[in-house]
Amino acid sequence: MKLHLPVVSVYTVPTDAPEADGTLAWNSTTVVIAEVTAGDATGTGWTYGPAAVGDFLRDHLAPLVEGRDALDIPAAHDAMSRAIRNAGRPGIAACAISALDIALWDLKARLLELPLARLLGSCRERVPVYGSGGFTTYHDTHLAAQLNGWVHGQHIPRVKIKIGEDWGHATPRDLSRVRAARQVIGSEAELYVDANGAYTRKQAIRVGHALAEHDVGWFEEPVSSDDLTGLRLVRDTLSCDVTAGEYGYDLPYFARMIAAGAVDCLQIDATRCGGLTEFLRAAALAQAHGLDISTHCAPHAHAAAAAALPNLRHIEWFHDHVRVEDMFFDGALDPRGGTITPPQGVGHGLTLRAEEVQEFRVA
Repeated sequence: MKLHLPVVSVYTVPTDAPEADGTLAWNSTTVVIAEVTAGDATGTGWTYGPAAVGDFLRDHLAPLVEGRDALDIPAAHDAMSRAIRNAGRPGIAACAISALDIALWDLKARLLELPLARLLGSCRERVPVYGSGGFTTYHDTHLAAQLNGWVHGQHIPRVKIKIGEDWGHATPRDLSRVRAARQVIGSEAELYVDANGAYTRKQAIRVGHALAEHDVGWFEEPVSSDDLTGLRLVRDTLSCDVTAGEYGYDLPYFARMIAAGAVDCLQIDATRCGGLTEFLRAAALAQAHGLDISTHCAPHAHAAAAAALPNLRHIEWFHDHVRVEDMFFDGALDPRGGTITPPQGVGHGLTLRAEEVQEFRVA
């Protein structure tokens, strides 16, 4: 079955409130969607990034897969990876490959009339999730409402908030928000924090010791994820787990992070690293070194593949992307109880509501 020329669309959705983390602020989320068809079946994939991802996908990658066998995903993935040599792999090119690769896996499962989780092979029936948001722009009431919704409303027993406000220049407020978060969720739920690389090495260690007083078990990007030595220093000093990996755009990135002993749990984002093809390879690499993995953002893009991983810890139920995916797709999942069940319908189980979201289309 031969592939037709993929169709690309780009949408920008305003956030429901101003959002920021330790190193960036934003007021909208842009999703780039790729649809690829063979016979009567259509597969859908997506990534999050600038609209330029859509241009690159349409102009440089889509022609490479047209006419290929729809079942031979490794061949299409290899062709795309080779073709972007001069463009550079990290960033826009990797996100474009990711969206198309996810679409190809969805299409293959639909052609074979299988759930994607069944095609990949499941090792678990339910996938743990953690609630993620807690932006530094949230006032205390907003933060409490979001945390209450996850822990006491949906009964998700693990949540994450952003710290490192203003590149680490608001540490007292960081710790005040952590203290408030612990009071809201109680002693039974797990509390995670994400500094998005805002702190210096020794600052991260000082903050980490303070976080221990509030039983914070997950310290994400305490320093820049490019500072592998710094991550290792923080990891070796603190008792909480140190995590990173969301900016991994290719397999060698994850190999370097693992070799440096930089993390206790490796984060992988299939919408950035090269799609499900590279996601599964990175997860296997982590397993070979005794590491768990956790998926970064885009929860519905990861649900089926996460069920196939013996070394999965959980997936990130990220506020922005949950909101977009609920809005854009029929078949969105329910995280109540702290887990999701991968869709049992064909493919990844999601269907794009193209007409309903047309107002957000920008390309």
